[in-house]
Amino acid sequence: MNTIYSLSQLGWQPFYQQQLTLEEYEHSICARVINHHRSEYIVQTNSEQVRLPIHANLPMMTVGDWLLLDQNQQFKRLLERKTLLSRKGAGAEMKLQHITSNIDTLFVVMSLNQDFNLNRLERYLTLAHDAQVEPVVILSKSDLCQDVAEKVIQVQALDPLLEIVAINGLESCAIEQLQPWCKSGKTVSFVGSSGVGKSTLINQLVQDEVALTNDIRQGDDKGKHTTTSRSVYISAEHGVIIDTPGMRELQLVGSEESLHTTFADIEQLASHCRFSDCQHQDEPNCAVQRAIDGGELDTRRFKNYQKLLREQAFNHASLREKREKERQFGKLIRQVTRGKKQLKKMS
Repeated sequence: MNTIYSLSQLGWQPFYQQQLTLEEYEHSICARVINHHRSEYIVQTNSEQVRLPIHANLPMMTVGDWLLLDQNQQFKRLLERKTLLSRKGAGAEMKLQHITSNIDTLFVVMSLNQDFNLNRLERYLTLAHDAQVEPVVILSKSDLCQDVAEKVIQVQALDPLLEIVAINGLESCAIEQLQPWCKSGKTVSFVGSSGVGKSTLINQLVQDEVALTNDIRQGDDKGKHTTTSRSVYISAEHGVIIDTPGMRELQLVGSEESLHTTFADIEQLASHCRFSDCQHQDEPNCAVQRAIDGGELDTRRFKNYQKLLREQAFNHASLREKREKERQFGKLIRQVTRGKKQLKKMS
């Protein structure tokens, strides 16, 4: 028996409503992508799940997308996204990979054991800022840490306005701690390394063992990989919840402005350097180096900032070059096709 949802329970908001024409509003079916397989998308309407086989005329979609179907459940069009999380695909190939879309809050989960890593956290924060999504840092497995308060202070130092929740996912109060963001009509997504407790928290929110969980590996405090694909869970009380697989690699491809937001303190310092193009190395009157020497700026944070700037610039340029090559190849194919048609007419 299919569950009946309101569009609001699926995360529908005025942003999507205003994209519809009157005819579309009256004659189309609104649906949301809840799973992406190799050969098909699974989309959820208010009354049932529909399978959409992947073919050449279907646009590339990702979990969280909103689309319109006709009355025969055939694809009509993809709606404009409110937010979109993307990264460079894993491996050597220069390919953009969409993680999820149309979310209101990104929960960045980092456990308070050997997974605690400020460099990685700054990557996730930049990912959220690039998508213009509110990040909330969840420090999980607080019961395994002896200095929770110190870890919170370290994370808060990255951004005084950053929301941070230290949590034990096995306790019933975990739901209450996430309640400000997990509400009906809202969409949240969980990201983080494998085994940090994402599935445990989701199970608490949906009150069912819907996401496979495993214990951490003995000996190194690191989690086993448990979630293998992005999945969507719908809770009448806690909204739409998107689980993502643990990411072994997260390379940035967004705008430089997103890094400036993550490292706003460094950008503020740089504005006081003597030279506008200061590289913060050996230049005279460099405010950034002065802050490092005076203990106001952590060397670790500055080095990570420089590393991410180089990485983002390289990936962005490489993707642009790849798109240009694809555009030129497409142009060549069209020219060859036109030439064949002309020869056929002449013969």
